[in-house]
Amino acid sequence: MRTVLFPALLVLSNAALAASPHAVVFKVENFTCAACAITITKALDRVAGVSARSVDAKTETVRITFDPARVSEARLAAALRDAGFPAVRRGH
Repeated sequence: MRTVLFPALLVLSNAALAASPHAVVFKVENFTCAACAITITKALDRVAGVSARSVDAKTETVRITFDPARVSEARLAAALRDAGFPAVRRGH
């Protein structure tokens, strides 16, 4: 019984130590067509630590859910910029 219980507790304790996901919204420049949303989505799919993204063409924004232990907001903005879409964190 102890041999089964210890590994289970170890897994649960590691899960508790994992960082909770954060979300950020960026205002994106150069958003001109539907293909832009696809390009932004693909760029963010290549960034380790991004767990979700929602691109809104109408408001020219992208909401990104990410693991702050794996990727920073600056890295997310850089990924958008490198894809051709300079971005500024909304709310700043």
